[in-house]
Amino acid sequence: MLDPKTIEIVQSTVPVLKQHSKEIGKRFYELLFAKAPDLYNIFNQTNQKRGIQQEALGYAVYAAGEHITNLDAIKPVIERISQKHRAIGVKEEQYPIVGETLLEAVKDVLGDAASDEIIEAWGKAYGYIADAFINLEKDLEEETKSQPGGWNGYRSFYIDKKVKESDNVTSFYFKPVDGKAIASYKAGQYLTLKASIPGEKYTHIRHYSLTESPGKEDYRISVKREDAHDNSPDGIVSNYLHNQVEIGDKLEFSAPAGDFVLDHSELPVVLISGGIGITPVLSMLNTLVEKQPTRQVTFIHGSINGKMHAFKDHVAKLDDSQENVRSFICYSSPNKEDRIGDDFDKEGIIDLEVLKAIVPTKESVFYLCGSVPFMESILNALVKWGVSKEHIHYESFSPVALLEEE
Repeated sequence: MLDPKTIEIVQSTVPVLKQHSKEIGKRFYELLFAKAPDLYNIFNQTNQKRGIQQEALGYAVYAAGEHITNLDAIKPVIERISQKHRAIGVKEEQYPIVGETLLEAVKDVLGDAASDEIIEAWGKAYGYIADAFINLEKDLEEETKSQPGGWNGYRSFYIDKKVKESDNVTSFYFKPVDGKAIASYKAGQYLTLKASIPGEKYTHIRHYSLTESPGKEDYRISVKREDAHDNSPDGIVSNYLHNQVEIGDKLEFSAPAGDFVLDHSELPVVLISGGIGITPVLSMLNTLVEKQPTRQVTFIHGSINGKMHAFKDHVAKLDDSQENVRSFICYSSPNKEDRIGDDFDKEGIIDLEVLKAIVPTKESVFYLCGSVPFMESILNALVKWGVSKEHIHYESFSPVALLEEE
């Protein structure tokens, strides 16, 4: 445990770090990539360009400092980050250079305000926090490798099938090149792809939700093609998968990971998704139908229109055939061929009015996935309705920490 003086200094300087968290995150990555350019192979460069990764780092730093005497208070953040670290292959020996660079970034941004005493205290705090991550990640590695079909690092898979699910979503089915068993997973988890793309200097790592129920002989991910819009370019990896890889091509994946997983209580379940956020909750829906066919399930999905609506027919079939499943679909901008009552149930967005009308009881377990603004809107509606936060779970495809934080 840290000494009282160190704790006092760290906690008293948290507000300053919080105020400058974005600048510290930006400076940190500038310094880190200058020292260790090979780390470009690990970090998502799109998130770097958009500033999201820097923001997430800044949050993690001040949140850890704020709760330095009780890291259990930010356990969800630690678990989420550790799952991703295990998936992308972060090593124990990489932590020292990260700590050294983080302190340099704090010093550069705060200048004389970051005294030697403050830097020393934060150095001790970083070592304490890093140990917590390292120990948890070692446990995750051992758990992953020791399970039937498990492995550490990356393993080669070939594309067995490609299936178009909508105008911009395609499913990819993968089988292991070595022909051996594959690890099972929990509904809601993801695979991590390491893609070596022709013409790209560094490898690109991406997390993609598994969209089938566990226990199959293959893995399925469903990928949205990210097209250029506003100031954002085409998605490098998603366009590579959609336009360049073919059946039989080989790709590298680490074993399934993630903390956004389906519980197995008997409480009613409400699955709420927006756009490509349907992917992890679809795995949950399929799993519930197979494993808990008497558990009440409400599936609520928001899409732009029918052309962008992935897995439309599959969900509709489950709604028709399963007594315990009810679905409700919102289109924000339906096409002229989209028919209300047939293709979708409401024009507009998912809001509190929809939730109250569709969800049988607020004493349910809620799983949310979609854009950050989408999930913040749903979270606020659920809290306003009086749903317990302990019964609300979410997955973000961006490296944010907690929805309740800016």
